[in-house]
Amino acid sequence: MLDFSQIGDIFTTFNLMLMLLGVFGGLVVGAMPGLTSTMAVALLVPITFGMNVEQGLVMLVAVYIGSISGGLVSAALLNIPGTPSSVATTFDAFPMAHRGEAGKALAYGVFASFLGGLVSFFALALIAPILGTFALRFGPYEYFALVVFTLSCIISISGNSLTKGLIAACIGMLMAMVGLSETDSVSRFTFGVSSLQSGFSMMPVLIGMYAISQVLRDVGEIKKPFNILNANFTVREFCRVMAAFRHSVKNTLRSSLIGVGIGILPGVGPGLSNIVAYSQAKSASPDPDSFGKGNPDGIIASESANNAATGGAMIPLLTLGIPGDATTMMMLGAFMIHGVQPGPLLMRDHSHLVLIILCAYFISNLFMLLLQVYFIRVLIKALMIPRYILYPIILGLCVIGSYALNSSMSDVWIFFATGMVGYAFSRLGFPLLPLVLGLMLGGMAESQLRVSIVMGGNSLAGYLDRPIALFFLAVSVLSVVWSLYSKRRARLRQACIPEPLPSESM
Repeated sequence: MLDFSQIGDIFTTFNLMLMLLGVFGGLVVGAMPGLTSTMAVALLVPITFGMNVEQGLVMLVAVYIGSISGGLVSAALLNIPGTPSSVATTFDAFPMAHRGEAGKALAYGVFASFLGGLVSFFALALIAPILGTFALRFGPYEYFALVVFTLSCIISISGNSLTKGLIAACIGMLMAMVGLSETDSVSRFTFGVSSLQSGFSMMPVLIGMYAISQVLRDVGEIKKPFNILNANFTVREFCRVMAAFRHSVKNTLRSSLIGVGIGILPGVGPGLSNIVAYSQAKSASPDPDSFGKGNPDGIIASESANNAATGGAMIPLLTLGIPGDATTMMMLGAFMIHGVQPGPLLMRDHSHLVLIILCAYFISNLFMLLLQVYFIRVLIKALMIPRYILYPIILGLCVIGSYALNSSMSDVWIFFATGMVGYAFSRLGFPLLPLVLGLMLGGMAESQLRVSIVMGGNSLAGYLDRPIALFFLAVSVLSVVWSLYSKRRARLRQACIPEPLPSESM
């Protein structure tokens, strides 16, 4: 259970300053196209190495919340989503801004972001302790089945190719086996390289996969300036939007709950939630034709859902040790750096840490609202920083962070090598998330499988007596089968659409 007598630990001046700076930095990064929330957290994880675990996680939570919400700014003013979670925001925010109502579009997005975060906070506070108590029943059988379920969910949503998602996950799990085996200390896949005896360091791989691949993807447009619309955002405009929000309560609540639900699913996170919430808002609207032309409900649905998904993504991280999306996967790395293992025992052994994370989540949402209302013009100015100046600074910070974790140049070479692999994978259409998650969870899957086999008398028969494990395995198979069926049906439907006749020449 959570001990609320320790709640005062969060209200130290230093912690509040970390949250304020974290939210502001996250807003700036989120507002700049190409710099995702994952990259923002990845850049800061090495910095937390010099802090205690409470301070480090407080700052990362604040950056996560700020960067997801910051994507609204470029979505409205540039028609470019600052983060993947703001894709649906562009559908109505930019048309509204283009007709001279940029301030109104930003105001709707800011307030919807806050309300979505508020709903997500209550979901996190209510669901996490219950799920954590339930997860105490888990043993080796359940943990292995849970890893299989997580990977199946991610593979099932891996773009258009299920095969590529499966290949990426398998490569990630093979990378997790490099080095000494945890159970019998046998050296594997090191090829005589002594620095690989300890396996791949987690953070250089994570930072390289996302930072280098993102920079290389954008290098072709590195000299192109952004054409920013005029943003006439004022506090008075924001207050008028707040007063009109009573007409959108149902849409906000529905979209926020969709965000929480999708965020809980392993590997999905805010990126999908905004699209689903937008489509649901359009279906439920009495005027669906106005969506895509500057309807405020479209902005509200997208922004409340993606911010609500942040809390949802943290629920499996805290209770099961399974990250809900790529950004919480970076947070899992931060936990590991500080010697804390998220999962069922976190509530029991580190209840004060869970309470601090909950408080940081709530306070960071308040800071996010205040900073965007009073300092949104600073975020707009940040869009004017040339990318040819920004990206070299980012790469320099990545190199420093990779080296600082273990003071080893091997980690720097791993950072560069995995970054190039990540870029090649993205160019070939292979999703990165199954690969990275396979690397992070592969060690746990292997060790839990081997323990369960020993417990079952050197057979897999023990799984037949474990209903929770069987449930996860069954759902894993069903998710993959359903994904294959859906993709096949979509291809058949596409094949049945007749090609348009060529137009006659005049």
